[in-house]
Amino acid sequence: MENDFEITSMRNSAEDVVSILKSLANTDRLLILCHLAKEELNVSQIEQITHITQPTLSQQLMMLRKSDVVSTRRDGKQIFYSIKDEKLVQVLQTLYELYCTKPMQANILRRYFLNEPCADLNRNFNSIMHKIYAA
Repeated sequence: MENDFEITSMRNSAEDVVSILKSLANTDRLLILCHLAKEELNVSQIEQITHITQPTLSQQLMMLRKSDVVSTRRDGKQIFYSIKDEKLVQVLQTLYELYCTKPMQANILRRYFLNEPCADLNRNFNSIMHKIYAA
């Protein structure tokens, strides 16, 4: 497989890439980001959709804020979250295409469209990133 990306460019962006990869390297954060890729959500909605309970949800949302991959917006007492950079949405879409849309996995597709993103994305994380950058 031919590798046509420039290592120098990757070196210049390495810190940003590592930050994004760290944000994806946890099942709860990955699922939160999958939902946020579809729409802006408040904390209660995220808890209901993901079934991640407090205080775990608060901890993971704090990690996503610290890694600067999400934006927050306050509306009254509610805090809404959204993905800050469209590039992260593209990474999530690539991961989904690589690991969740195999022809015979209709159940995974059904789960995704029912707001239950593919939990298998967190498996073999290093091979996922290798496939993205080696493609």
